[in-house]
Amino acid sequence: MNDRKTGLMAAIAQAQQKAPAARRAIFALMLEDPERVLDESFEALAARSGASVPTIMRACRDLGFAGLREFKLALAHEMAVGGSPLHRRVQLQDTTEQVAHKITRGAAGTIAGLSSQFDAQALDAAAHAIAHATRIDALAAGATSNFMAADLHARLFRLGLVSNAWSDFHSQLLAAATQGPGGVIVAISHVGGMPLLLEAVAVARAQGATVIALTQPGTKLAANADIVLGLKVPEDAVMHVGTEAYLAHLTAIEVLTVLIAKVIGEPAVYRLQSVREVLQRHGIDTHDHPLLNWQVPNE
Repeated sequence: MNDRKTGLMAAIAQAQQKAPAARRAIFALMLEDPERVLDESFEALAARSGASVPTIMRACRDLGFAGLREFKLALAHEMAVGGSPLHRRVQLQDTTEQVAHKITRGAAGTIAGLSSQFDAQALDAAAHAIAHATRIDALAAGATSNFMAADLHARLFRLGLVSNAWSDFHSQLLAAATQGPGGVIVAISHVGGMPLLLEAVAVARAQGATVIALTQPGTKLAANADIVLGLKVPEDAVMHVGTEAYLAHLTAIEVLTVLIAKVIGEPAVYRLQSVREVLQRHGIDTHDHPLLNWQVPNE
């Protein structure tokens, strides 16, 4: 962080001046080491400050936030915008060890915070819709989201479901236009505002398909979906969609896949075991696969 206090940091400093003693200690820790606060739980921050978890909540409300998670997102945003252009935690003078530690600590903190964001009702609804779908089309906008769509397709295919992943807009429109009641569209976009993806979603909904959106809460994509898996992560200092957003989406896909398998039940378990056994025996990367001889024979 820069020494000059602006935005949220200035608000914390101002709140510290008029807060009761217990909350002053909490605000002091926030100002002293905001990066550490980003990684801490309610309990850890309470223990360090000598306060209780309810006092932590009251301190966050003093700053205008509903709780610690909302405060952390705002703090991470300020660090990304006002911090180093390399990474919201990394400075130019940091050593290799510090760079690796800061980036992995940030990623771990993001993943750890996802459990409180997952909506169990939305996850269950998405899992049941996909498990019983006549066809699932995964649509995405952007290189990384397209990778997520392909990963979801591969997972669903192994479960025995009829699925596809479409990356170009023409194919997405065709998929949407040939959907119908009982079909599912899974639209993946962290930004959630790509006009072409939104158009494909609108076409699919017009055909009666169920639209599941993996995006941030409050996006246009979320507003046009039947089921929203909404995940918000700290903004990246360099890229429009940073690594932590990728990790969040991959984690969500993993959770969703396991829930779908649970809905399908024993047939899913049997199919996954069969796929694993086949790949172990016949996969091209098995340990006992014979290596080809590329040496030119002597003439």
